[in-house]
Amino acid sequence: MTLKTPLDMLYQWELTEPNAVYLKQPIQGEVKELTWKDVSEQVRKVASNLIAMNLPNGSHIALLSKNCAEWFITDLAIMMAGHISVPIYSTAGAKTIRYVLEHAKCPVIFIGKLDDTVNQVAAIENEIVKLAFPYPDIPADKQWSELLEVAPYAENPIPDLDSVMTIIYTSGSTGNPKGVVHNYRSICWAAHASLQELGVSSKDRVMSYLPLAHITERVLIEVASFYSRKRVSFIESLDTFSRDICATQPTLFISVPRLWTRFQMGVLANMPQKKLNFLLSIPIVKNVVKKKIQQKLGLSDTRLCASGSAPIPASTLEWFRTIGINISEGWGMTENSAYGTCCVPFRADKIGCIGKAYEGVDVRIASDGEIQVKGPCNMKEYYLEPDKTAEVLTEDGYLKTGDKGSIDNEGFITITGRLKEIFKTSKGKYIAPVPIESKLMANSIIEQVCVTGSHLKQPIALVVLSEDALKRPFKESEESLLASLEEVNATLETHSVLERLVILKDEWTVENDLLTPTLKIKRHTLEKKYKDLINGVFTGKIAKQ
Repeated sequence: MTLKTPLDMLYQWELTEPNAVYLKQPIQGEVKELTWKDVSEQVRKVASNLIAMNLPNGSHIALLSKNCAEWFITDLAIMMAGHISVPIYSTAGAKTIRYVLEHAKCPVIFIGKLDDTVNQVAAIENEIVKLAFPYPDIPADKQWSELLEVAPYAENPIPDLDSVMTIIYTSGSTGNPKGVVHNYRSICWAAHASLQELGVSSKDRVMSYLPLAHITERVLIEVASFYSRKRVSFIESLDTFSRDICATQPTLFISVPRLWTRFQMGVLANMPQKKLNFLLSIPIVKNVVKKKIQQKLGLSDTRLCASGSAPIPASTLEWFRTIGINISEGWGMTENSAYGTCCVPFRADKIGCIGKAYEGVDVRIASDGEIQVKGPCNMKEYYLEPDKTAEVLTEDGYLKTGDKGSIDNEGFITITGRLKEIFKTSKGKYIAPVPIESKLMANSIIEQVCVTGSHLKQPIALVVLSEDALKRPFKESEESLLASLEEVNATLETHSVLERLVILKDEWTVENDLLTPTLKIKRHTLEKKYKDLINGVFTGKIAKQ
C-alpha cells in the first residue's frame, strides 16, 4: 500500500468533504460540531503561530490536556509546522511533568482541560511558552482565541515517513517514564492497517476518552480517524460520561479492564446478580433485558467492543457475554504502536486469549517464554537511552515485550504473566501473580486485586471491595471471599496457594499514585506502601486493614 501521513489526509478531506462533521465537543451541555473545513482552518492558524516562533525544525512541542477537539487540531498543527509532539498524561503530577519537559527539552507546551490546573501549570518552567486551549482558568502566554487571530498557513507540507512524528512517554509503572520514539511510518502503518483488521469505515462513530497520551487512543482512535473519516466525539467530563456515551452511541468502543469492571459493578448495583440471572433465564424476557442494559451503557449500536492495556479476567468477559456484549481482547505496547494482536472477530472459545497477530506482525516465543514481536509498527528507539533501546530490541529486529506467553495451534496467544512481575517466595518458589489475580476477579465483589508476597512463605492477595460490597454486612463479604479463596487455591500448585486475602480501606487510583494513567496497578508502589501490612501477622484467612 502507499502509506500517507495524517496531513495528506487532512488536505484530502478539506478538499473533498469540507462540510462533513468530523469532531463533536460537548461544552456546558451543548455539543459543538466541527467540520473538516473548521478543523483545517484552525490547524492552519495554530501552525502559523508555531512557525512564527522560528523554532528549529523538529522541535519538541508538549501537549498537556484531557481529550478534546483542540488536542487533535494541535497535533496536526505540530506536524504542519514541522515539529514533534510530546504528549503528557493529563493526570501527571508535578514531578512527571517536570521530568518529561526537561528530558525532551520542550520549548513550547499546549495546556488544556486538567483537574489540578494550578499545581500542574506551576510545574512548568517559566521559559517554556504556554499556549492554552479554550477552557476556563488556564494561565498561559497566549489563549486559544489569540492563536486563531492570525492568517492560516497556506502551504501543504508533507512530512517524510521516516522522520520522527512523536515521542510518547510510557506511564512509568516501574520508574521514570521512557520516551518512545515513533516515526510517521510506524504509527501511520499501524493506524491504516487497523482499518482493515477492525473493519473501520466512515460510517463508524467513536468516543475519545482514554488518554490521548497513551498509544492505543492515539493510534486506533485519533490517527485512524484521519484515514477512515470516522466521526469522533469527546466527553465533557467524567461526571458526564454516561450522558456523552449515550449521546454518541459508538459503533466501536475500546476500553480498559478497570472501566469494564466499573460498568459491570454499575449494572449489578441496579440489578443484583440473582435477579439478573432469573430474568436472563426467561426466553421471552432475556433479549429485552439485554437490550435495555446495552442502551443504559450506551452500547446498543456497538458492533465491536474491545479491551486492552492490561489483563482482563475471563470471568468478566463471560459476564458481559451473558448480556449480549462480546468483548474482544487486544494486546500491544507503546513500543509497537499498540498494534500486536487482537481477537477479532470475537470467539467465545478463545476467551482468555489476546488473539492472533495482526497481518504484517510476526510473533514468536523466546526460549524463556517471552513474547517477542516484529513489524513495521515497532518503535525507532527510546529517546536519549541507547542502552535501554539495546536491551529491548534483538539483533534480528524483534521487540522484547516482557510478557510471558504461549501460542496454540491456531495461532492464538495467551499471556501467562510479566517477567518483571514474577516474584520469589522465601521458599525459593516463583509466583506469576496475573493468572491468580484473574481467578480471584471472578468474584464480582472484588474490584481490585494484587497478589504479592516476595520473601513470604506463601503469597497473599491485597483486595479492594466494590462499593456495593461495602454497603453489605461484612459477614456476607467475608463468606464470599473465603469461598473464592478456597476455590482459587484448589486450582493452584502448592507453592502458589494464597495464605490469605487482606481487604484494604482505600481504592487504588491515579491520584494516590497506585495506578498508572492507563489504570494498571503500580505493583512496586503498592508493595512499598503496604509493606507492614504484607508482612504483618494475621490469624484468619480473610483480614482487614
